[in-house]
Amino acid sequence: MTKPKTRIVLALVAAALFVVVAATVSVLVVAVRDAPEHTPELTAYAKGTTVDVAPFAYCAVSMRDCKVLPERPADAEGTVFAGLPCDPNVSECKRGRTVDLEVPPDYPLQLSLPKKVADAPWLAQLVYVTSNGEKVDQVVSRHDYPEGALAITIDSHPTPELRLIGVELQLPILARDETGREFYVPHAAWSISTV
Repeated sequence: MTKPKTRIVLALVAAALFVVVAATVSVLVVAVRDAPEHTPELTAYAKGTTVDVAPFAYCAVSMRDCKVLPERPADAEGTVFAGLPCDPNVSECKRGRTVDLEVPPDYPLQLSLPKKVADAPWLAQLVYVTSNGEKVDQVVSRHDYPEGALAITIDSHPTPELRLIGVELQLPILARDETGREFYVPHAAWSISTV
């Protein structure tokens, strides 16, 4: 019996490695393709604390096939999300909630946006309270920040009389009522309480 030549052995080893790599890549491609699509999450940061913010509500732009709806029915009352159905292709509709993050006065709230949200026409409803308890709403949008900004900073105390108590980041769509009046409603929202 003669010994196989070194070249033949190396060729067989290379072929075996190629088969293993090709099989591994194929398995990964199928796993990624068949993985369920996750709803985008924001990251919120203030004074050394970071929290992940899952959607409070997340529906298709058609306002059907929701993947996330508010956890408590009372949270949906009076909103566009009241009475919406879950996506029939989702085994269980996720329940969204407001995330708590204490933002002390004079510290900013920083939000990190996933690219999918940063590239969308988002807006943020900022809720402030005055020293006498009156709520004051302000709205900022993607247009108030540099194009493609993946992080935004929100002043928690923009004037001596205002204190930030909450933020709701929304992905709006244009809607029309029975009279033909057009207005914006969110098809997705992330909610943060800052007190």
